[in-house]
Amino acid sequence: MPEYSHVEMIAYTGSRVLEDNTIVFVGTGLPIVAAMHAQYTHAPGLLMIYEAGSLAPILDMGMPLSVGDTRAGRKATYMKGLCGAFELTQRGYADFAFIGGAQIDMYGNVCSTMQGDDYNKPRVRFPGSGGAGAMAANCEKTIAIMALEKRRFVNQLDFVTSIGFGNGSPDYREKAGVMGSGPYRVITNQALFGFDEDTRRMKLLEVKPGVTPEQIQELVEFELISPSNVKEMAEPTEEDLRLLRDEIDKEGYFLKRQIQK
Repeated sequence: MPEYSHVEMIAYTGSRVLEDNTIVFVGTGLPIVAAMHAQYTHAPGLLMIYEAGSLAPILDMGMPLSVGDTRAGRKATYMKGLCGAFELTQRGYADFAFIGGAQIDMYGNVCSTMQGDDYNKPRVRFPGSGGAGAMAANCEKTIAIMALEKRRFVNQLDFVTSIGFGNGSPDYREKAGVMGSGPYRVITNQALFGFDEDTRRMKLLEVKPGVTPEQIQELVEFELISPSNVKEMAEPTEEDLRLLRDEIDKEGYFLKRQIQK
């Protein structure tokens, strides 16, 4: 197989989990790369919502660098601003949403607000929700992208920014008044996770070639559900890498980011 970076693997895996003829709320960064790759390959009918308010733009002028990039609105079916984008999610028109964060727990709840014991005097103050809280509540399936580190995959969040399955009880999301079905996938540089239907706990689905489930567990504070049939993550082909590098992110704005192994 050709050589690829950790960031390219994350983008490629993000593409793989998206389905044709669905709508994805992409945010910015690697989710845009993943969604464009999916459109170029197995999901030509995939439509994107951008946070600045566009639905289903035609990206024939290149990859948008932000949600408000002019290219994100080119030939869009719908263009109505920030509130309009989130109104679409409240109306049920987002099958997938990409979010990120500093911490995630076994039930897919995400923190992107702070680190520390005191909200008013945190050790670190992060940017906050940036729309992810509403996306996690209203979009049907949430896909989180994070680096796989024990300090990020924690037993207890310092703050819940974006709701997942809460405390894991079957009716938690319904009682909280959120509409989407909840966390769907967690994409990292070394593994792909899903969630168990019965317990709603994080479940190991795939590992990077050469990595064992035991090594993945060492990087997570909580106990993963690790079935015996964990698969190897599919690797990008030469054509996939050509699309990522030469057609989508030509300047390497997102794909040349560095990430810990």
